Amino acid sequence: MRKPFCAVILAALVTASPLAAHDAVAPGWVSAWATALDLAPPPKIDVPPPPKAVIDAMRDQPKRVVPFPTSFENQTIRMVLQPTVGASRMRFQFSNAIGKPPLALSGAAVAIRGAGSAIAPGTHRPLTFGGKAQTIIPPGAIIVSDPVDLPVRPDQELAVSLYLRGKVEGATTHALGLNPAYVAPGDQSAAATLTGASEVRSYFWLTGMEVVTDRPTATIVAFGDSITDGFATSPGAHRTWPEVLARRLRERATPTGWSVINMGISGNRVLRDGAGMSGIARFDRDVLSRNGVKWMIVLEGINDINMTQMAGLPEDQRASAQDIIGGLRAIVEKAHLHGIKVMGATITPTEGLWLYNADAEATRQTVNEWIRSSGTFDAVADFDRAIRDPQRPTRMLPVYDSGDHVHPSDAGTKAMADTIDLVPFTQAAPSAVP
Repeated sequence: MRKPFCAVILAALVTASPLAAHDAVAPGWVSAWATALDLAPPPKIDVPPPPKAVIDAMRDQPKRVVPFPTSFENQTIRMVLQPTVGASRMRFQFSNAIGKPPLALSGAAVAIRGAGSAIAPGTHRPLTFGGKAQTIIPPGAIIVSDPVDLPVRPDQELAVSLYLRGKVEGATTHALGLNPAYVAPGDQSAAATLTGASEVRSYFWLTGMEVVTDRPTATIVAFGDSITDGFATSPGAHRTWPEVLARRLRERATPTGWSVINMGISGNRVLRDGAGMSGIARFDRDVLSRNGVKWMIVLEGINDINMTQMAGLPEDQRASAQDIIGGLRAIVEKAHLHGIKVMGATITPTEGLWLYNADAEATRQTVNEWIRSSGTFDAVADFDRAIRDPQRPTRMLPVYDSGDHVHPSDAGTKAMADTIDLVPFTQAAPSAVP
C-alpha cells in the first residue's frame, strides 16, 4: 500500500540546504532568460508500448524535437534566445550538469542575431571567464561568464556561440529548444555568417542569462512540463505562454519590470524523475538559483496523472490525487520559506488522449479543485477554464488543441497567458532585488 507523499516530501524540502546564489551575485542582476536541463539519459521505465493505432497517429504528428548531436569535436554551436527584458549589460550561465568528463570551452561569444545563422554587424562580443577566453567546467558544475556590454531590446534575439576544439562526448542539453541552433565546423564563433552549418533546435550547456536593468526588475519563474515548455507551439515564433505573459507585462505601464523565465521540461512530473528531474528535485536548481525571483507560476501534474494510467507501470511510479497535491503543497511551502510567492495553475483537459479515462479525469478534477479553493497559493491561474470546451469541459476547445489532445496550440497558449491576472504583479514594486 502506497503512503501519502506530502509529509515525506515537505520534510525533505524544508531540511535541504538552500542554494546561496541569491547572496552570491552582485545587486542589480536579474534573470532575463533561462532554460531547464533534461536528464540524459532519462530513467528507464519498463511499460508496454502504446497501442498500434496510437503509434500510427503519432507518426502523423509534427516532430517537435529535431535530432541533435551528442558529441562534438572542432565545432561551433550558435544558439538563439530572446530575453524577456531589455538591458545593456549581461552575463551567461553554462552548465555541465550531465557531462561525465570536464567540459573544455575553447571560446564563446554573444551578438545580436541577424537572419538565419548570421549576427548583426558590430554586435559581436567575446565572452570571457575570469578574464580568459577559455575555461573548463567540471562535471556537475555551473559557471558564469564575465559581464559584457551589449544593448539589447526584449524583442531582439541574441546569438550565443560556443567553440569546442577538443572531442566532447555527452552534452548537457535542453532538447526542445524551439529556436534554431546551428552546428558548424571549426572555430566560427566570431563569424558574421556560419558556413557549412546544420540546423537543430536544442540548447547545449547554455542554461541562463542575467542582466542589469535600469529600473527595479524582478523575475517570474514559469515552472512546469511540456505545456509550459511550448511543445506544440510554432518554432521560432516565441509563442509559449510564458513568453506571451512577458509581452503582456511589458505592455502594462508599471513602476516595476518583470522578466519571465521558462523552466518547463517536456515530460516533467511533480513526484518522479522523467525527461528531467522531478519538480520536487529540481526546485533549488531551477527556482532558488535564479536571480531576482519574486514569483513562480506552477503548472505541473498532468504527466503524473497520465503515466499512472499506463498498463504495467510499476506501483512506485504511480501517483494519486493526494500524492500530487502533497508534492505541489511542498513546492509552495519551500517557495514561501524563501520569500517567493506562488501562483497555482489548474491542469488543462486531455479527453481524446490515448491515456485519458475516468480515473485520470477524476484525479485532474480533484487536484484542480484543491488548487482553486484550498488557499495554498497566493494566486490562481485557471488554465483549465481558459481553454476547455464549454460544451464538453473534459476536452480542450478544438481551436486551442494542437491535435494531440494534451498540448495547446499557439492560440491555446495565448488564451492561457491572457487569463493570468496581472494585478498580483502590478500592485506594488517588489522589495530589493535580489
